[in-house]
Amino acid sequence: MKCFFDPKSVVVIGASNAPFNLGATICNMLKDYLQYTGAVYAVNSKGETVNGYPGYSSVLDIPEAPDLAVIIVAARHVPGIIRDCARKGIKRIVIESAGFSEGGEPGEAMQREIDDIAKANGIRMMGPNCLGTLSTRDKFCCFYGVNPSLVEMSQIFEVPGNLSYIIQSGGVAVLAMESLYYDIVGVNKVVSIGNKCDVDEADLINYFQNDETEVIGIYLENIADGRKLMQAAKKSRKPVLIYKVGKTKEGAVAAMSHTAGMANNDSVFDSVCRQAGIIRLQSIDELHSLPKIFTEMPLLAGKRIAAFTNSGAFGGIAADLLVAAGLRMARLAPHTQERLKKAGQVFNIKNPVDIGPAPPQTYLDIYDILLSAEEVDGLLPLLSVWQPFVIDTLLELLKMCKHYNKPAAIYTPNAVAKSIAIRAKHRIPIFETTEQAVRALSVSQKYYESLLKRKFICNSASHSTLAERGKRTHAEIIGEQCTTRAPKSTSVPCS
Repeated sequence: MKCFFDPKSVVVIGASNAPFNLGATICNMLKDYLQYTGAVYAVNSKGETVNGYPGYSSVLDIPEAPDLAVIIVAARHVPGIIRDCARKGIKRIVIESAGFSEGGEPGEAMQREIDDIAKANGIRMMGPNCLGTLSTRDKFCCFYGVNPSLVEMSQIFEVPGNLSYIIQSGGVAVLAMESLYYDIVGVNKVVSIGNKCDVDEADLINYFQNDETEVIGIYLENIADGRKLMQAAKKSRKPVLIYKVGKTKEGAVAAMSHTAGMANNDSVFDSVCRQAGIIRLQSIDELHSLPKIFTEMPLLAGKRIAAFTNSGAFGGIAADLLVAAGLRMARLAPHTQERLKKAGQVFNIKNPVDIGPAPPQTYLDIYDILLSAEEVDGLLPLLSVWQPFVIDTLLELLKMCKHYNKPAAIYTPNAVAKSIAIRAKHRIPIFETTEQAVRALSVSQKYYESLLKRKFICNSASHSTLAERGKRTHAEIIGEQCTTRAPKSTSVPCS
């Protein structure tokens, strides 16, 4: 798989100097923006140079066998080009051309033909009908149509992250990446798999087990091999989040016309998700809104949540949402309530904890009291940023969550634009709605349960033990060996 994301040489078949040529945009991206250091060749009918890259009229004329071929020509020409690639010894191909199995019988016949050629020659293929691949750490991208002058694209490559996407639609890939411009989770790799005639989501889940990926986000319109997907997800030691269309008959028909696949039985897919530990997403925005609960916070090891607000209304809202999500409002112990009384300016010492105008130390004391309480598994802070010091206390809260090995899903009930600006400037994992924050806690807890079920972790150590050993995000927890037995209800990884 590595050559799809970090090739040392590339040929763009279909790149030319014609107006609005899509292949040329790939060449421009590689040279003018990414300063790609490998060899790049262009193949077009005139054999013309494209943006300084040498041009040839045939793949067979190139002086070497490139690591990767990117094909973006009319579908009818693709089978012949695949044959030429096979003769040249090219083993990795991305077919960005459309017009195959999503376009009816003639396209299906061409797709079967290229499948046969590839299999006979040991070629692995992405697509057809896809956008391509992107790797921030390798500074490689073969997406067509990208404008390198976009400031947002610069951010993606300048700050590589740990979230990798497997997307069946190029448009959804762009939406997810653009949305992350204003969040704190960065992109590691993105791959648009299109009709996935060869490389599919299961192959990529397996591949992402061995790179910098911490969370895998997937958008699917169909599943060709459910058993293969289930096996890959079951073995994954990284959260797999999937949004799949086709819940309705109309959605299934639309999906088939887009990427040529039956959307499959939705209830069966639900069952697969539960068995394999897949987090099934409820909306497209969860592809970019939920990953930060995994990358920035410890996992939620229980269902008991303490809500903390400086606006009483949001306490009631939170209680309704938590219960609806299958979580519980923690019953605070008398000792915990006594400690809260001493914090000052506390209107309600029961859960949800509600305060009025209070100094920074009150916030810090309440964070500490709730996170240290044995009857609390996680925190839901619903804190309006009415003074700048609230931001400072939230930064301290992040440290406390790691110390106590308990997560907080933070929501600031201010205008969304203000919350996003605070999140971007201070790198605080703020969710944009109460619903998002509660949903984040829910998926964290469900993922924790799935790790227990798959025996990737075991009930064997206290929160304090985990804190002492530096266990913080789920990625670090999974990497540890379970060597001791300790009180129930918390966990360390099993060997």
